[in-house]
Formats: sequence, structure tokens, C-alpha cells
Amino acid sequence: MAIDIHQFHQTFFDESHEGLVSMESALLQIEQGLSTALPNQATTSDPEVLNTIFRVVHSIKGGAGTFGFGWVTDFSHLLETLLDDVRAGHRQVDRPIAGLLLRAVDCLQILLASARSGSSVDPAVIEEVTAELEALHLTPVPAMGIDLAATGAVAGKAGTWRIRFIPKANLFFSGNDPLRVLRELSTLGKLHVETDMGRLPPWAELDPEICYLGWALELSGNVTRDAITEVFSWIADDCELEIQSIQDQSVAPKAASATAGDSDADQAKARGTSIRVSTHKMDTLVDIVGELVITQTILNQTVAQFGPDSGQRLNAGLAQLERNLRQLQENVMRIRMLPIGFVFNRLPRLVRDISQQLGKQVELKISGEGTELDKTVIERISDPLLHMVRNSLDHGIETPQERRAAGKPEIACIRIDASQRGGHVIVEIEDDGRGLDQDKILKRAVERGLVAANTKLSAEQIAELVFLPGFTTADSVSDLSGRGVGLDVVRNNIYSLGGNIDVRTQAGHGTHFTIRLPLTLAILDGLGVQVGSQTYILPLTSITESMALAPEQIRRLPGGEEIFQFRQEYAPLIRLRRVFGGTPGADDINTGIVVVVEANGRRAGLLVDDLLGQQQIVIKSLESHYRRVDGISAATILGDGTVALILDVGGLVGAVSAPLLNLNSTQSAAVNRPASQSSSPVRALH
Repeated sequence: MAIDIHQFHQTFFDESHEGLVSMESALLQIEQGLSTALPNQATTSDPEVLNTIFRVVHSIKGGAGTFGFGWVTDFSHLLETLLDDVRAGHRQVDRPIAGLLLRAVDCLQILLASARSGSSVDPAVIEEVTAELEALHLTPVPAMGIDLAATGAVAGKAGTWRIRFIPKANLFFSGNDPLRVLRELSTLGKLHVETDMGRLPPWAELDPEICYLGWALELSGNVTRDAITEVFSWIADDCELEIQSIQDQSVAPKAASATAGDSDADQAKARGTSIRVSTHKMDTLVDIVGELVITQTILNQTVAQFGPDSGQRLNAGLAQLERNLRQLQENVMRIRMLPIGFVFNRLPRLVRDISQQLGKQVELKISGEGTELDKTVIERISDPLLHMVRNSLDHGIETPQERRAAGKPEIACIRIDASQRGGHVIVEIEDDGRGLDQDKILKRAVERGLVAANTKLSAEQIAELVFLPGFTTADSVSDLSGRGVGLDVVRNNIYSLGGNIDVRTQAGHGTHFTIRLPLTLAILDGLGVQVGSQTYILPLTSITESMALAPEQIRRLPGGEEIFQFRQEYAPLIRLRRVFGGTPGADDINTGIVVVVEANGRRAGLLVDDLLGQQQIVIKSLESHYRRVDGISAATILGDGTVALILDVGGLVGAVSAPLLNLNSTQSAAVNRPASQSSSPVRALH
């Protein structure tokens, strides 16, 4: 029976992507070491860093060859040859080569994406980098006199090697082919092969999916131990391997696995559909399931032998079941938690490329990479975060000449930090650039008709204008900015995750953005509220307090919007029955309750009939089962089987906040007009 190797493609693509991330990081580390060198000056890089880069390319080449991705194999082989020259000391890394290797990473990502999706590739970019790599091979550089043996880059001696290669029985299940390994070894020198058939069973018991053979090999030529080890690196965990030099009779330990233990096994991919899970997490789940089985047995036995004294045992069993289910829920959620470092890993390359493009000098400082978020949040925060860093580089950071003139260091700094606070993760992006030009922001907002010409705004309100749709301060359109598609998209994406974003700025000193995100999108703590015959859920994190209002405490603006005074400022009143429909008269201010909610630094009051209590709910997507509804973020199923809608607090508050943009700074006299019962403050949400 033939093995379908397509089942291993996803693993190959995921591991290749992870390898390219580490390769890019290593190359940026090398390039950073060149920053103090003279232009085009070569440098002796850390051999272990070079080995890391080489291993990534070699593994991709081997996997691509196994799966028949020819273009990936050919390009990887060309790149591997250059890296082998560097490791052997025949060529050293200078700035042009470091830049070429980074572009080669981009090419491999393009080729792998094409192989994954089956789409075509624009050959121009690939052929350009390929031509540069081939040109380097045609112009060899003499060895620089580096003693690589002394640095540890070359282990063992050239000569004759005896190799014992015994694949594990399940080798084929990982998509590997031992004959490919033998072919690769034969390219290093003269190879003599003896097959060990000692594990072969009788013919009638043969299983074509099991690897029974082993090999005793003798390899002669100018070959180092490292070169042999690299051939086996792809299958190091799936075989027994001994490498022995005939000259020194030393035995090499088994090649190291590409995965360095449970800590790396926890590092799942923030892309695709797979997640790596540590065995510790899986063992915990198995233990909890075992406890559930025990609890089920207790409950079954109690019910089967139910008597007058069984009530207490039944209650104890139900309490134990509840504890087990809560533990199971918490541990399953932890499986989906990934370090935000998967997003942060993309930033050094972005900063490097854009700062060079703009002629700026920027240092990126990252902390909190180990802070964990739900996989879905990780995937959806990636693009907004990249956009904000790009925006900081383009708009916030000055050129070295401008920074010198302002008495600042020529090298600017962008700091990014992530931390967990309660049930949220806080991501902060700060630069020491020019800060927001508030006069220019207000002028541009007036020119674009986003605010009235006579509007008087506080510094905080002016800073908030950068999040308005279509807003930009760029004077010309470039590939980085000026198209009016910017921070409003960032904010909307963050809102859709149930998070918020705010900004602080100081002219000449920089800008500080703070993003607040939920740990998970699967479960939330909510407050049930009654509106007519309908039940809605409010996220607890959005609620400030609840209060009762008298009709005379409500005022109306000239446009018909209802407001009330709350803690020395005015907030809009939203009658949920008028937003979503429902039983007439279910918005009586005399009998209703106003729940004050906050989103993105703005407050509003939601008029409801009653509060039903706090509960933990499982979030169900409304769009995948029905369609998108303004003012609703998702749905859930209550204990009685009915469906309740989860309110989109950010969307509700944002829809009624525009009329109040200037109110709290001017204290308009219009608020003194009493409201009538015929107003409809949120028609835009119907």
C-alpha cells in the first residue's frame, strides 16, 4: 500500500516557515554586527549563527526534494552552496552578501507559499536573486586565513568515516526516504554501502509501511564530520546514528534534533491551521479526562442506587464534575495560547528595510515576547501592529539631520512591549520621534470636512482624530502612506477583537500607542440584561457601573441625540429597544436601568429593563451562522437553550460619540433642552 506523502506537506511548510524566521533573525544579527564596520568590510560571524542559517536551508532543500518541489530544491541548493563557502572560510559576510541572503529568505518564502497553494510565481524576483547567487559562485574569493577549526566551525578531520545508520521502524510515516540520504552522502565522497537485513521478518509478515533495513557505510574523501551530520539532520530523531573516524576512532553523539525540547515544542505557528503542543499540556488534558471518567462513574453509580440518602452524594459528584469541566476548559484554552513573539519576530526586518529606504537610523527594542495570546488574536493583530510600526517609521521618526538639529541622538528608538494585566494583554508601541503635529492634524481634519472649522478640541481629542476614516497628514502618496487608509483600519481591527487603542503624544518627544486585547475570543465573562422579551450579553470588561436616571436628567442636543451627565462630563444615552426593535414601551426611563459602558476612552449609557446577573459564556460567531449585524459582535447559547446576542460595545458607543466630540470641552448650552420621547439617537445602527 502506497503512502500518501501529501499528509506531511503541512508539517513541512510549518517547519520551513519557522526555520526561515530563525534564519532571518540570525541574518539580522549578523548585519547588526556589520553596523560599526566600514562599508563592504567583511566580518567573521559567529560560527553557530552561520550553522543555524545553513541548517535551515539544508532542511528546506531536503524536504522540498522529498516532496518534489523542484524550484524550492534548486534555489535552496544554490543558496546552500554560498553558505557552505562562508562556513568553510572561502568567503566572508559583508553588507552586500547579508542583504542578498535576506532577499533570498524572501524568495524562499514566495516559493514555499506557491508550493503550498499551487499558485504561480512571478519569476522576475526569483531570477534576479538567482543570478546574483550564481555570479558569486563564478567569482570565488580566496580564503581569508581564518582558522575555522579553532573557532569550532569544523568538527572532526577529513578522511575516511564509518557510519552506522539504523532507521526507526516508523521512518516512512514522517515522509522520509533513507535512499535520499544515501544519495546525498554519495555527493560528499566515495561511498561504500553494506545493507543490514537482520530485522527483516518472514515474507508473509512484511509490512510495506515499516522500515526494516539498516546500513553500514564507509565514506572516503575530503569530508568533515559536520558535513556528514548535516545530511542526517532532517531525520535525526528517526534513526540511530553513529559516525566514526577511522583515523581517530571517535564516535559522534547523535545529531541534535531541530526541536530543542518542550520549550520549543510550545512554539506553535501563528499561521496556517496547525499548532504545536507540548507533551506536558497533552498529559495534563489526559489526566483531567481521567478525572472526568471517574466522576462519571460516581454519578452513574449514585443514580443507579439512588435512595433517600443519595442527594448529598449526588451534589458532591456534580460539584466535582463542575471542577473537572472548569479545569478542562482552562487547559484546552491554554493549548490555543501562543507567544506574541510570533508577531514581534516580523518587526526587525520591517524596521531594517523601511529605515534604509527612508535614510533613517532606528534601533528597535522589544520586550515581553513570551506574553501569550489566543491563536486567533495573534493572527488578527499581526497586520495592525506592522502598520503602526510602519507609520511610526514614516511619520514619527526624523532623519538623522533633523534629529541632530533638535539636539537628539541620530539613532532613533522604537520600543515595543507586551504584558498581561488581568484578563487582557497590553501592547505598547512608543517612539522618540517628533510626536503628532496637532496644528497640522486639526488643519487637515478641517480641510477634509472631518470636523467643523470652528471646532475647539483638547489635545487628547486632536490626537484621536488620527483614527478617523480617510485621515492622513502625508503631503504626497507613497508606497508607505498618504492614501488615507491607515489608523482607522487599525482601530477597527482592534475593535473587532474586543480590544481598544489610545494614543498619547508630546511634540518633539514622541508618540505612545497602547493596545488592550482580550486573552481569548472563545469565552468571556458577561452580564445578562433584559430588553423587552430579549436577552443581551454585555462584556464585563466594558461595564463601568449601573444607575437609575430620572426623565429630567436627560437632555437633547440640537440633532436629537439624548445625553446625560456622568462624572463631570456628558455621555450619550442609547435606548437598546430603539436600536434593535422589541416590545413597545420597553425603554421607560422611569423603570429602566442605565448601564454605563466604556470603549476606546468614550462612555455611553445603555437603557435596559433589568439586569439578569453575571455568567461565563461561550462565544459563537454570528457571521458564520447568519450574517454581520451592526451593534452585535457575536452570540451565545444560554443554559435554557435560547440564543442571546453579545453586544458590540465599541460599535454602539462609536456610533453616537461623534456629536459629543466637542461637547465636553465647550459645555454647549444646547444640553439644557429636555429630551422628548420621540428622539432616535442611533438611526445609523438600524
